[in-house]
Amino acid sequence: MPIVGISGSYGGLNLGDEAILASAIVQLRNALPGVEIVAFSRNAEHTRANQDVDHAINPRTALRDEIIPEVERLDVLLLGGGGILYDTEARTYLREVVIAQARNVPTFAFSVGIGPLKGGEERAAVRDGMNMMTGITVREIGAKRLLEEIGCTRPVTVTADPALLLDPAPFTDDMLRAEGIPADRRLIGLSIRERGAAAPDLDAGGYHGLLAQAADFIVHRYDAQVVFVPMERADLREAHQVIAAMSAPHCASVLRGSYSPREILGLMGHFQFALGMRLHFLIFAAISGVPLMALPYASKVADFLDVLGVPRRAGVHEDGAGSLLAALDRLWDNREDHCREVRERVVLLQGQARRTVPLMVETLNLRSAAPVDS
Repeated sequence: MPIVGISGSYGGLNLGDEAILASAIVQLRNALPGVEIVAFSRNAEHTRANQDVDHAINPRTALRDEIIPEVERLDVLLLGGGGILYDTEARTYLREVVIAQARNVPTFAFSVGIGPLKGGEERAAVRDGMNMMTGITVREIGAKRLLEEIGCTRPVTVTADPALLLDPAPFTDDMLRAEGIPADRRLIGLSIRERGAAAPDLDAGGYHGLLAQAADFIVHRYDAQVVFVPMERADLREAHQVIAAMSAPHCASVLRGSYSPREILGLMGHFQFALGMRLHFLIFAAISGVPLMALPYASKVADFLDVLGVPRRAGVHEDGAGSLLAALDRLWDNREDHCREVRERVVLLQGQARRTVPLMVETLNLRSAAPVDS
């Protein structure tokens, strides 16, 4: 049976990345029965405990002499998914790719996200690594444009994020009560992220204040409890800073427990709508049939809105409270039509997401791909 390596920002750091890995594993095992899966993870112990992999190694702490034998025995190394090729991190995530390509191990870009990518050395590293790929799939059209811009000459296929195929796990009323969240009240989900290399243009004070005004509006206008959903640990601090700026902080909750991506997807079913920044928070809302509004901070979020047919808003650092609150009211009034239109687009996106593994199998001639279940 083939041995498939998969390398990304795995290891429990971000629920979106964990959702990508969980979904990718299901698809790989359906397409290649008996496949051995090796994960290159930033926390190998976490990945072994929480994901259905056969082996995991941390390439950031392992010595090169430990990584090389793991790479050499692979039939293919998958890079991605997730938005891992951006300034300050791209060359780190390409490390195993470079090792594999130097040893004639096939490499395949697995519905990867790219950007922001402005540094000359990072752009050159991504271009050179991609030009030696056996096949390239990306999750959004913006990633394909960026690859063409930096000089990638290999064919690039746009599929979709693997997390679109994730199945939910129950998030029960008892679980809500354990979090101190009322199960009998209208709930609105919120997501916020920190400023960082993947979101360099955020103005910390500005967008905290904007979200605080939106949260207060939601509480009073819709008689709702707002629930902040941290998609990674740093989001907890950001959520508390927003709550501190609210006039009704007693009507806000922050999810505190440790949950799997499938459980967070199950939680989405309790929300009447979702307002957020994190891409996978929005993906979870879309596949759960929850009306959603994004506060875009990066092209990947804007691209996702485009394919959903949801009108783009100004970037989070450019938005004003008045226009945001008016847009929330319009979403609430038109939520049934909104959900119907988004549901149709999600079905199409899920079809595109199902193409990634069969394309990889076909490109590498591993064996005939069986139908990939969602």
